[in-house]
Amino acid sequence: MSLDIRSAVQTALVLLVLGLILSFWLGVRTIKGARRLTYFRIRRARVARGWRLIFLALALGGMAFLTNRYAEPTLYRVFPPSPTVTLTPTITLTPTITLTPTITLTPTITDTPSITPTPFLPEDIATQIQNTITPNPGAVFSPLQFARAVDDTFQPVNPQVEFQQPIKTLYGTFSYDQMVPGSQWTAIWYRLSDGQRICYETKPWDGGTGGFGYTDCSPQPEDWQAGEYEVQIFVGSQWKTSGRFTVIGNPPTSTPTRSPTPTVSATPTITLTLTSTRTPLPSPTPTVTPTPRPSLTPTATRTLPPTSTPRPTLTPRPTDTRWPTATFVSP
Repeated sequence: MSLDIRSAVQTALVLLVLGLILSFWLGVRTIKGARRLTYFRIRRARVARGWRLIFLALALGGMAFLTNRYAEPTLYRVFPPSPTVTLTPTITLTPTITLTPTITLTPTITDTPSITPTPFLPEDIATQIQNTITPNPGAVFSPLQFARAVDDTFQPVNPQVEFQQPIKTLYGTFSYDQMVPGSQWTAIWYRLSDGQRICYETKPWDGGTGGFGYTDCSPQPEDWQAGEYEVQIFVGSQWKTSGRFTVIGNPPTSTPTRSPTPTVSATPTITLTLTSTRTPLPSPTPTVTPTPRPSLTPTATRTLPPTSTPRPTLTPRPTDTRWPTATFVSP
């Protein structure tokens, strides 16, 4: 049998009151019975016993008063109470059918509360996670606060839940604890009216194990459409916290900048064709006059004496013959 603190205090109080009544009744009965005894010593012992029971009853009464007044607050200081889960009864909605004079059955449509599913990490972002450091599943994040700027300690400056156009950059700040440096974390910004993702960031955690941080979003100005937005924080693929804010007003319309079109000016190319009107002179034809080659003149052979060794005969060398000279004849 398990009792909570309040039930235990009430049980102890009831037992003390019962002990008080019982001790007082026995004490009074013992004193009355002692008066009928003959012997003095026995009578005095019975009377003393009766008074002890009456004093015990008074002590039990004091304990019952202190228990009722101070026991429960004192126990709560030593043992802090845990939150009690309150069971919400399930309400079954039955449509009411109203009969009209024209016998037209018009059912009353009851709005069914929408069930918000647990956010999950999109597949295209999950495929970008290649970190090998296992994130801590016990990491905790506080609810998000939104502002147009943050200070040096990552605290929001003038946090709001509604922002008036124009908007350039918004910050979502939070506190965290039990994070593992280097583990992957992701922040995704959604526009709830059409489910459009306008910003996201996913990268290894570069902060400490606990403290304050933020995520920011700076899309094109026309992406801040009027409506409700939600920011979701994930550690690894596990969802941690979400926050919502509202944008009011129409976004500014961006004016496209016209880029100058280069103009190519064609420069005409003038081709000059030169025609020679001069009549070429005929090439001179050289006239070759043959020159007879010189004839060889024999050289006299010298007769040596018999005793002498004959000398070799000298052979005359041919003289150089000049080539004929070209003579130009005019036409």
